[in-house]
Amino acid sequence: MRSHVGMVRRINEDSVLDRKDAGLWVIADGMGGHAAGDVASQLIVDALSRVEPAEALSSYVDRLEDALLSVNSRLVTMSAQTQQTSGSTVVAMLAFRNLCVVMWAGDSRCYRLRNGELQQLTSDHSHIEMYVEQGLITRDEAAMHPAGNLITRAVGAAPELCLEMDVTEIADGDRYLLTSDGLDKHLLQQEIAQTLADGDPEQTAQRLIDMTLARGATDNVSVAVVDVQRMPAPARH
Repeated sequence: MRSHVGMVRRINEDSVLDRKDAGLWVIADGMGGHAAGDVASQLIVDALSRVEPAEALSSYVDRLEDALLSVNSRLVTMSAQTQQTSGSTVVAMLAFRNLCVVMWAGDSRCYRLRNGELQQLTSDHSHIEMYVEQGLITRDEAAMHPAGNLITRAVGAAPELCLEMDVTEIADGDRYLLTSDGLDKHLLQQEIAQTLADGDPEQTAQRLIDMTLARGATDNVSVAVVDVQRMPAPARH
């Protein structure tokens, strides 16, 4: 797992969490241009770091969701007090036995490389993604669109937080990538797939960061590369 401030910004508003023992990885991207984006992302990571694993997947997911809803309420209250929005996107991946649960809000992403094929498991909560789905612009046009940083969902953005979730089955040899949007601003999916195909997780994560920095890294960039095998449920504490 790697995080870098990039080549333009002064503060890294990304926060990351690696809990291999609990089968949990998280990337939160504080909302640029808003107050205390770094505080918002850190609150998310702190809250999820304290969630205790459960014996049942549904209970574990409920605990993670409750933690994020609690952070959302706290950030909304903070924003009301300061009259400035403080929020963050989030993408969390939970590996539980033979299943992978992805939970997200905003445009931080989760990809899966399986048998050499890269698949994006999340869909961005953004105006641009809406334009693409409606056929107003192409995927290539979306990459260069000036409204690319306008998201429609985030932790702290509204009193009611709607998290999106997806559950897929794990296959031996799967490699997962969690990333803030600082990566896909500079790298094409084909390049991401080629880079993910080789090296151990830490080396690959560093290569992705280095490639982004070499292209100007206009935003903070964070990546987590996770190799997952079928595993037992996390121990209950």
